[in-house]
Amino acid sequence: MPRYFIEVSYKGTNYAGFQIQQNANTIQAEVEKALYIYYRSVFNLTGSSRTDAGVHAKQNFFHFDTTIINNTDSLIKSVYHLNAILPDDIVIKSIFPVTDTAHCRFDAEFRSYSYTIFPLKDPFLRERGYYYPYALNINRLGEAAGLLFNYQDFGSFAKKNHQAHTNHCTIITSEWIRKEGSLIYNVTANRFLRGMVRGLVGTMLR
Repeated sequence: MPRYFIEVSYKGTNYAGFQIQQNANTIQAEVEKALYIYYRSVFNLTGSSRTDAGVHAKQNFFHFDTTIINNTDSLIKSVYHLNAILPDDIVIKSIFPVTDTAHCRFDAEFRSYSYTIFPLKDPFLRERGYYYPYALNINRLGEAAGLLFNYQDFGSFAKKNHQAHTNHCTIITSEWIRKEGSLIYNVTANRFLRGMVRGLVGTMLR
């Protein structure tokens, strides 16, 4: 059966995470609902990752299998109508065909996160960063970030009830930068454990 990727972008403030959960609204639940309204057919999406509540994404992916979509014109039209159905804080950027065996989770080469720390109270950053009104030394933070390249087992930074088969992750990028009065931690790895990014940031702040 033909397989398609959906590229999405969203503000996660109002959602319990990316992938579907019982008794909580998620990005996946909203996208599946929009697909059902438009196509009058049930779609079971597979997500590329799991994220905590409140996490935003410039780019994330689902995949699904269907025989309903027939051509590129239908895909372009679908994106337009699905965005009209979706809430304002979720956007479908594209839908495109892939090989029948392509997997949005297992075929991903890397994942990247940015974690923003802002030192002054700012209503425009309240939902996009962590308010931390204490003195920070970016050089010391940079040293701590650089230490991560020496390790692969990050089990101590993950939530205890994570279900990953291994704690090993390969860090590709780990750096702190200043931007417009804020400090931003950028981290890229082949994979992340549940809660790992927040665990890393919290540990470095301490």
